Amino acid sequence: MFSGARFRDWAYLLLCNLIWASQFVMVKLVQQQMGPVFATFFPMTVAMLFLIPVVHHEKMRTAGKGSRLPTRDTLEFILIGVFGQVVAQLFITWGVRWSLASNAALLALTLPISTAVMAYFFLGERMTRVRWISFALALGGVMECSGINWKELNLMSSKFLLGNLMIFLSVNGSAFYNAYSKKLLKRYTPLQVLLYSYYAVFAFLCPITVYVEPRGFTNIPQYNGTVWLGLVILALFQYFLSMVIFLNVLTRLDATQAAVSNYLIPFFGVVIAAVVLHERLTKFMVAGGILVLASTLLVTVYEEHQRGREAAEVVSGGK
Repeated sequence: MFSGARFRDWAYLLLCNLIWASQFVMVKLVQQQMGPVFATFFPMTVAMLFLIPVVHHEKMRTAGKGSRLPTRDTLEFILIGVFGQVVAQLFITWGVRWSLASNAALLALTLPISTAVMAYFFLGERMTRVRWISFALALGGVMECSGINWKELNLMSSKFLLGNLMIFLSVNGSAFYNAYSKKLLKRYTPLQVLLYSYYAVFAFLCPITVYVEPRGFTNIPQYNGTVWLGLVILALFQYFLSMVIFLNVLTRLDATQAAVSNYLIPFFGVVIAAVVLHERLTKFMVAGGILVLASTLLVTVYEEHQRGREAAEVVSGGK
């Protein structure tokens, strides 16, 4: 029997990637009245403020009191905050302005691969046969539904080179955060990992935002309802809920397993565009999405089932 817990983890990953797929639409909405730096800094700060009382309550309930972070752990939280969250969120906001949509879609396909590479170096995770099959299925599926315009694709043009580089760095920032966070999850809860990394984001981005886009603060009373809706969705769902869920799942799955689910982002992006913008959803896109769903199910549920069965055989064989 397949574990119900693994099906829940699979469902949680689907939810996370559905939320992440809406990021580009939300960022585009809020940038109607603010710049890219403020559009990154403000909702992440709101998410941080939501996390503070939640983490405080968690610490009081489990440990009874707070404790000072060791210097090494503080440096590691700064590392994942700046080189993970800041690079991932800020560079993608800037990069899509200076590149083609097809370039961004293709570069985004490197996220699971980058995560697998970093998981190998930071965590010692290995690529199993099931994982290779899942990667191949997911890649084939996402090619069907990602909407990449191969005629428009232009990665090496000097006109788009800076934007492409920013998108690539953003992808690797996400991969770094996902892989390196798992090391910290051995000593801290998912809520703590997220909050402490957001402290680093706030400390790094606040002076930059004040210097580069000070009007973002003074214009707050003038934001319209659509912009506020986008900010609320980014803060509560993108930077708070989805990240808490993902880090919780990451305590139970390898980073490489969770990374395969990121191929769902292009598919969910197509679905959101079809629902919200009434864009055409073709049968090839649907077929590609089903293939990606199957690949994530294979690497999360089936591989864990196989691992459990092999462990049981070893135990029974040793008796």
